[in-house]
Amino acid sequence: MAEPKPSKRLPAAERRRQLLQTASKLFAEQGYARTTTAQLAQQAGVTEPIIYRHFASKRDLFVALVEETGSTTLKIWQESLQTAKDPADRLEILLRQNPMIALGDEEANAYRVIIQSITEVDDSVIHKAVNEHFHALHDFLTAEVKNAQDAGEVRTRFPAEMIAWMLVDVALGYGVMQAMGVRDTNRSSNGQPLSEIIGEILLPNRAPSRGSEQ
Repeated sequence: MAEPKPSKRLPAAERRRQLLQTASKLFAEQGYARTTTAQLAQQAGVTEPIIYRHFASKRDLFVALVEETGSTTLKIWQESLQTAKDPADRLEILLRQNPMIALGDEEANAYRVIIQSITEVDDSVIHKAVNEHFHALHDFLTAEVKNAQDAGEVRTRFPAEMIAWMLVDVALGYGVMQAMGVRDTNRSSNGQPLSEIIGEILLPNRAPSRGSEQ
């Protein structure tokens, strides 16, 4: 294998962040199981000992990637809600913030890696990290749905936690379809985005929003 490309010395936090970015890209391209720490070092322009200075193993690096992806998603959601006018508006904004499509390439890559890992890795530590990740997102969405229910915007016939799981499941389903190369699953033939359709079902009293969805 070729020697790593020269890499300038970075502060520990920046180096850790660079390694996570590199891992996200490489895992997305090759899968978690097939990617080696030697390849990660090569792509990052460092030696393998540098990787082990920040992460005890490839598994620990992956768990850190899952944790950071969850934190980033929640931060983006919180920032996007700062302009919301009411609980229904907050829910409409979140419907357009599917991490699989609405966030940056790096976050989208990380979610694809998470999905891939479920099928190619039988590791209880990784499964625990993925479980905690999605439960954190679910808890956030459940609180938002409950607020909209309390405001009379979402029907209370169905529990908020199950509506939140439905939203998570739809987002994951889209990600799986994308990973399999299935296209045009998030937009109707007349151009109406899926997020808008879900919004009209959940929020029947609201006028249809025309927010962008990529």
